[in-house]
Amino acid sequence: MSEYQFYEFRALDRPLTVEQMEELRSSSSRAEITPISFNNFYNWGSFKGDPHMWMEKYFDAFLYMSNWGSRWLMFRIPIRLLDPDTVSGYCTDETLDYHTKDDLLILSFSAEEVDRDDWVEGEGWLERLIQLRSDLMLGDHRCLYLAWLRAVQEGVVDEECEEPPIPPGLGKLNTQLRTFVEFLDIEPDLIDAAAGESEQRVEWTLSKKDIRKWVTKLPLKEKEEALTQLLSGESSHVTAELKQRAMHEILAQKRSPKASRRRRPRNSGRLMNRAESIAEERQKQEAERKAKELEQQERAKAEAREGRLQSLAGSEAQLWIKVADLISCRQPKEYDEAVCLLQDLRDLAIRADASSEFLRQMASLYFKHKSKPSLVARLRQAMLLPPDEAR
Repeated sequence: MSEYQFYEFRALDRPLTVEQMEELRSSSSRAEITPISFNNFYNWGSFKGDPHMWMEKYFDAFLYMSNWGSRWLMFRIPIRLLDPDTVSGYCTDETLDYHTKDDLLILSFSAEEVDRDDWVEGEGWLERLIQLRSDLMLGDHRCLYLAWLRAVQEGVVDEECEEPPIPPGLGKLNTQLRTFVEFLDIEPDLIDAAAGESEQRVEWTLSKKDIRKWVTKLPLKEKEEALTQLLSGESSHVTAELKQRAMHEILAQKRSPKASRRRRPRNSGRLMNRAESIAEERQKQEAERKAKELEQQERAKAEAREGRLQSLAGSEAQLWIKVADLISCRQPKEYDEAVCLLQDLRDLAIRADASSEFLRQMASLYFKHKSKPSLVARLRQAMLLPPDEAR
């Protein structure tokens, strides 16, 4: 199999300038470069740029995939919308890391040797994952926890290491999170084990009335500053910042005060043990389901067989004549049909306690046609040969 490496960068908050596009072109003569993206794949050679540097300077999202199982996803997010201290609690050397540049946080998810039976190309993956960036900016940290779970799955987290804060909603992942799970190849049983302690995520929505009331209470200076930044393009994240703040402040008032559910702290070893138990139970249920399906299929097959034999009972003489006619055609298809009828005749004889008569006629048929190797092979496979010839 030839080598395959796919790189895709995306500019989300502001398009690339002409000068920036020319700078990128100097790194690749064949890449597809637009004001909002850089795409390229390599079957030989390698990428000449530095993804970390490009994320700092040009882009807001990045995805890399190779046909040997390497996966890499990065997002660039303003620090004021995603606190590095929050991220650090989920970081591991293998699956999740970050670095900062000025007022930006570059978040990096990765996985090596993702186990796939087929070759998955990189086109389209970033489009399916890119909503995670907006979710992170609005306070949904589930992908951070899932990345930590991937490290647990790989055995790079010490068994005694306590898990980081569990975000709500692990038991009900949205489309982009399910894609993220597939991208990093995270075991569903491990997610189920973790989700047992995850509170339900309430998807609140803000009405225009709620927003208007909140905006009215904002200090005039903050309103003027936000509008100035929005209209001047000074900050491309004003909307996200305001929405995050509004969601936090408005929903804090809407939620009924209640004590958080106290839970026993879990470590990675406990999570893995729970995942193994879930896997065993799932496999047991799957085996029981398959056994039940097989039993139903066998019962249906037996009932169909019984119905067929009942419909043929009493017409044995005509069936023997038809068998002879089919064999005389000397064609594979007709041989197959003749063998099926002979099996019917055998079973009819057993039902009628007339097996000896069937064996007599079967022996006569065999000696008449034993020079036909194709037919004899079919009779042998169907266990229809006379006892002396079947050895």
